[in-house]
Amino acid sequence: MVRKMEWAGKANHLLGLPRKTVITAVGSFAKAVALLLNSTTVHNADTLLNLVRSRPPGVPLITVSNHMSTLDDPVMWGFKGFPTCNAELQRWVLAAEDICFKNTLHTFPQGKVYQEDEPIRRLKWGTASLIARAPVTPIVLPIIHHGFEKVMPEKYMFGRRPLVPLWNKDIKIIVGEPIEFDIAKLKQTAISISRSSSSFSKEGWPPFGPLDEAAQRCLYIDISERIRSVMEKMRVISKKPKA
Repeated sequence: MVRKMEWAGKANHLLGLPRKTVITAVGSFAKAVALLLNSTTVHNADTLLNLVRSRPPGVPLITVSNHMSTLDDPVMWGFKGFPTCNAELQRWVLAAEDICFKNTLHTFPQGKVYQEDEPIRRLKWGTASLIARAPVTPIVLPIIHHGFEKVMPEKYMFGRRPLVPLWNKDIKIIVGEPIEFDIAKLKQTAISISRSSSSFSKEGWPPFGPLDEAAQRCLYIDISERIRSVMEKMRVISKKPKA
């Protein structure tokens, strides 16, 4: 069914009207939930807005965040000032042109919803793979948020999510600073570590340039841990009461 609907997301189909209509509708929903039904505050929003609107030409931007509810995306982009309804600048994942990551992509490296207030666990390697394989090393911007677990709790009534978003909740979004990656250096480190370790199982991954399967695993672990460490520090700081 998804494949049959690919045409609806293409920018050149019917002058892009179906795409723009969907993006405007979803963007309006996000802003209604974030700003009208609930109270949303954003720390360091300018860093995100500047990178979305005016980063160097040809440089990709990958935003990564914790995953607190099924409404994180797109509602986390509904805060005041963010171009959620702009077909070129919005970042919610469902607008990807053919569900194949061809549009600007926000990722949830945890891989699933975690509503418990606990340390961020080991991240999935998909985000690390995107970073490592990008022709131009992307800017990676970490984001931590709280409150969406109250807007759309996983176990609200009879162990199920509510049918509609809850309201009068406080949503807090913290935008961090870009994480820099020297991919060439990280690849060399991964090769060195993989050659001195025999603990990696083999599943038949194809080579990635000079990296065999073990080196790729080392690379993805390194990148993922760097992201996880930054996000966890942000999570801890965000939970501290203000002086």
